Amino acid sequence: MAADPPGSRVGLGEVLVQWGRIGCIGFGGPPTHIALLRDMCVVRKQWLDAEHLEDAIAACNLLPGPASTQLAILCAWTVAGPIGAVVGGIAFIVPGLTVILALAAVFLASAPPNWVLGAGAGAGAAVAAVAVHAGLGLVPASYRRAAVHARWITYTVLGGISAAIVGPWLVVVLLGCGAIELGIRQFGTDGGMRGYVAPALLGATAASGGVLALIWVAFKVGALSYGGGFVIIPLMQHDAVQHYHWMTNSQFLDAVALGQITPGPVVQTVAVVGYAAAGLAGGVLAALVAFSPSFVFVLVGARHFQTLRKSTAARAFLDGAGPAAIGAILGVAIPLALALGQAWQYAVLAAAAVFLLAMRRSVVTTLLLATVVGIIAVQLGAPLP
Repeated sequence: MAADPPGSRVGLGEVLVQWGRIGCIGFGGPPTHIALLRDMCVVRKQWLDAEHLEDAIAACNLLPGPASTQLAILCAWTVAGPIGAVVGGIAFIVPGLTVILALAAVFLASAPPNWVLGAGAGAGAAVAAVAVHAGLGLVPASYRRAAVHARWITYTVLGGISAAIVGPWLVVVLLGCGAIELGIRQFGTDGGMRGYVAPALLGATAASGGVLALIWVAFKVGALSYGGGFVIIPLMQHDAVQHYHWMTNSQFLDAVALGQITPGPVVQTVAVVGYAAAGLAGGVLAALVAFSPSFVFVLVGARHFQTLRKSTAARAFLDGAGPAAIGAILGVAIPLALALGQAWQYAVLAAAAVFLLAMRRSVVTTLLLATVVGIIAVQLGAPLP
C-alpha cells in the first residue's frame, strides 16, 4: 500500500457519483461492498491494482468499527486525497442512512398500520437466523488463522456467553480477549487486561440516560466493535431495550432487519435506535457518532496502514478480539430468538434458518420473504407480538 495518497487524480465530482452509486446499490453488507469497490477501483476504472486493494482490506480488518465503511473511505483517500475521503465516505453512507431513517419513522410511529407491524414481525423473526448465518460464515478463516486453537475456542465461548447474558459489557469482553492474547504473545502473561478498564468506566458515566447515553451506545458501535456489523447487536440490544427503554424487543428486531435490507453499511442500524431514543435528531446524532471514528481512523492513520498491517501486536490483539466477536455474533441469536412473542414467528425463524443455512439463499432475499410472510400472516388474523 502506498505511504501517501497519490493526489487528486480523481475529481471530487467523480468520487461523489461513484461512491454514491455504491451507497445506493450496496445491498447485502460488507461482502457486496467489497465486491463493488473492487469492480469499480480495480476492474472498471483501474485506479488501484488488485494487490493495493487487498492490502487496504487487510488493514481495515485490523481496525475496530465498520470495516467496509473504512474501506470505502480509504479507497477514496487513495485516489482523491483527504477531501476525497470525506466526500466518498459521506456519499457511501448517506443514501442508506436516509432510507433507514425514513423507514424508522414508519416502523416507530405511535400507531403504524397493521401491515407495517406484520412486516416488522416477519422480518424480525428471521433476524436470529441471520445472526447465526453471519457468525458461521466467519468461523473457518478465523479458526485457520488462530495461533492456538484452544485459546480461539475460549475467546469464542466467552464472546458467545457475554452476548447472550451480559450484552452491555460485551465491549469489555472483546477488548479483554484482545488484551489477553496480546499479553500472552508479548509478555507470556494476561496482564494486558489492565489497560481496558477505561471503557467500562466511561460506560458507567452514561448510566443516567439521555443524550450522553445515546452518544456512548453509538460510540461503542463505531469505535469499539470488532468482527463486522452484527457485533453491534449485542452492544445495543440491552441498552436500547432493557436499560434505557428506548424501544421494545419487537422494535429492536425491526431495526436489525431494516439494517440488513437497506443499502449501505449495516452499522446504520444504530440510527434507528437513535430515532427511537430522540427522534430524527437522535437518529442523525447516533449515525454521526458511530461513523465519525471511521473517518478519523483513515484520515489520521492511512499513511501508517502498511505498518499496522505488519504489526505483530495489532495482529495478536485481533486474534483475541476477533474470535470473541464471532462468538458474540452467534450468541446474540439466543436473546434475539427469545424476544419473539408469537408461535408463528418461530415458524418463520425455522424457515429462515433453512433458507440461509441449508439452501444458502441470500440474507436480503430471506428477510424480504419473511417480511411478506409477516404481512400475509397478520392480514389473515395472526396475532402481533
